[in-house]
Amino acid sequence: MSDDRPRRGRQAEALRNDTLVLDAARAVFAEGGADAPIAAVAERAGVGMGTLYRRYGGKDELLQKLCLLSLEQNLAAAAGALAAATAWEGLCDYVRTCVGLAVGAFGPLAGEIEATAEMTRLARAVRRRVTALAGRAQEAGDLRADANAIDVLQLIERLSRAFPPSGDPAEEATRRRQVEIALAGLRAGAREPLPGPAPRPGDYERRWTRPRPAAS
Repeated sequence: MSDDRPRRGRQAEALRNDTLVLDAARAVFAEGGADAPIAAVAERAGVGMGTLYRRYGGKDELLQKLCLLSLEQNLAAAAGALAAATAWEGLCDYVRTCVGLAVGAFGPLAGEIEATAEMTRLARAVRRRVTALAGRAQEAGDLRADANAIDVLQLIERLSRAFPPSGDPAEEATRRRQVEIALAGLRAGAREPLPGPAPRPGDYERRWTRPRPAAS
């Protein structure tokens, strides 16, 4: 019994450190992109570089973990939205949840880091689930006919990058306002058609199948 206690203590500390590192990394890389130094993550988390490297082998491994977490959150949000009472309510809740979590903040990393098989699998699952969500809203006459699931995903990505969660009340109010403006633009009944061609269904997960680009 006594032998277990130190191990539980170390495990609890490791879990706390891991949470601190991931929260810090999400903020650092959402703000600075893939070029942000990994030392900034350790500094923001309040842990030493040794602690960070014991959990992650380097920046790419940490970025892969962040992308996986974001894809998992996206998938979970879409699943919850499909269970909503109405199609439009579900779609709106999905967009609000994803932007609030900044799940699209790491979209620009696609092609910058090596895509793992799990990242590709989750990206495909997200696209399928959001396609079902958007289709449900269109069948109900709520989502404009010339918008599709990839439009929704790309919208989330752009709003996530513009407003990474900061805790600042003014920024949060601006973010919520921008989300509602965007949702109003997705609503059926718009007078003018959307410009340009609609994004293709494969555009979303195709980015998560690229190998790491060769060094120049």
